[in-house]
Amino acid sequence: KSPTDGWFTQRGGEKMNDFDLILFLLAFLFICGILSYPSLTEHFWIPSWRGAMIEAEQGTELQSTAHGKEGTVADAEDSANLKPVKAVDRVEAVREAFRHAWKGYKAFAWGHDELKPISKTHGEWFGLGLTLIDALDTMWILGLKDEFAEAKKWVETELSFSKNVDVNLFESTIRVLGGLLSTYHLTGDTLFLDKAKDIGSRLMPAFKTPSKIPYSDVNIGKGTAHPPRWTTDSTVAEVTSIQLEFRELSRLTKDPQYQNAVEEVTRHVHRLEGKRDGLVPMFINTNSGKFTRRGAFTLGARADSYYEYLLKQWLQGGKKETELLEDYLQAIEGVRKNLLRQTSPSKLTFVGELSNGRLNPKMDHLVCFLPGTLALGAHNGLPADHMELALQLMETCHQMYAQMETGLSPEIAHFNLQSNNGRDIDVKPADRHNLLRPETVESLFYMYRFTNDSKYRDWGWDILQNFNKYTRVPSGGYTSIGNIRDPLNPAPRDKMESFFLGETLKYLFLLFSDDNELISLDKYVFNTEAHPLPIWPSTSSGRSPELS
Repeated sequence: KSPTDGWFTQRGGEKMNDFDLILFLLAFLFICGILSYPSLTEHFWIPSWRGAMIEAEQGTELQSTAHGKEGTVADAEDSANLKPVKAVDRVEAVREAFRHAWKGYKAFAWGHDELKPISKTHGEWFGLGLTLIDALDTMWILGLKDEFAEAKKWVETELSFSKNVDVNLFESTIRVLGGLLSTYHLTGDTLFLDKAKDIGSRLMPAFKTPSKIPYSDVNIGKGTAHPPRWTTDSTVAEVTSIQLEFRELSRLTKDPQYQNAVEEVTRHVHRLEGKRDGLVPMFINTNSGKFTRRGAFTLGARADSYYEYLLKQWLQGGKKETELLEDYLQAIEGVRKNLLRQTSPSKLTFVGELSNGRLNPKMDHLVCFLPGTLALGAHNGLPADHMELALQLMETCHQMYAQMETGLSPEIAHFNLQSNNGRDIDVKPADRHNLLRPETVESLFYMYRFTNDSKYRDWGWDILQNFNKYTRVPSGGYTSIGNIRDPLNPAPRDKMESFFLGETLKYLFLLFSDDNELISLDKYVFNTEAHPLPIWPSTSSGRSPELS
């Protein structure tokens, strides 16, 4: 029987003649050639999930050859034998991702707070151009001069804080005030300092409370402040994670009111009863100044950046303020004593939550800031076991991505303490969203800077690839998704948070950059929105030099 019998037949049932067969084979080889050459496919669209189209891979995949039997994937042990993408390619891939996100923002949300990339419109929170301001220093660091210039022009001609609008004290401090201060330091352009003074002074009414613990909301046009409608509490993280910015504003303006206000909060929380081995509850009352809803302790939402800012204020002030260091060291020991556990079967170390003495083995993605913070402390002379814990937690945060079907982390992970289903990590349906958060890539940046271990770059590269695969929207922008367990329909949520440009892409760029002096960690400290602020010149006290 001829090898072509039964295989290459025309619709009428007749065999193909030799000429037809040759044409078929040539066409087949031509199509295979196109599909195997990335630059020829980069402008093709392929459906990836319902409701939107995702771009085909653009030749930024890690080039590798599997070893062993044909069709197998290389084991982790063989990763050293893979041919890595050069760092310069990865850096350029981040620039390309930023340009793509900026393209959507500029086209559909210019001057507004957030891009809704699928519906090609915008969302408003405070009406202050949050994405644009959050992205200013990112553009400067990435060397995107044209994009920076057009954003600067908007700040100069359009940005006004004379608005009858309520803003959240914490969010506007870390994103707007922090972003403007950082951009001023990087550029030397006083436009950004003048805008920082304006918003900083308008936020000050928040501190006019009976306890001096600030309200959560400020009307920046009317000069009034109030708590949320449903409570007189503020969250502990919010009132203790504005210090870096207000302290720096006082140093630059030589006006002590900003630093005095936030340091009164710091001193108050330092001596407050209700902590557990240095761990703080999540809420504090603005009238009484006392912790409320005691008994619940977490390093996730509502408490996370309290711990981060203890260390970073100590660094900002030149390692002079010993109370900050003492509180930080005590808190890390409190984490070890009360919250640290290991999973089964893989013995992943994680930070759980404590509720009335009972451990809940859940961890927010937000907690993945902790490996980087621990490593930063160890780099600055804190105990070596902080770095050991950082290494362990970094592996866990990596696994929160690697064990998911999309390679992207859920917002919240639950960890198995007993091996019932063979999995270390479970994700409840309500927790399966991914908001393009930065905390894991933030820690990867710190870990690579301090260890020079290329695996951290590889893990970051995987995350960027999966953002491109599952969250990139062809018309411009990236979207948060609702289900990281379903690669066929990750359920796009039509929102690009400002921190994707302000933090996530910035940390990825710095992770891949070979220039360790690009935002040196011995000269700058990042606020909790990834805006670098300078470490103060050495002085005799913990006060900022100009105020001593």
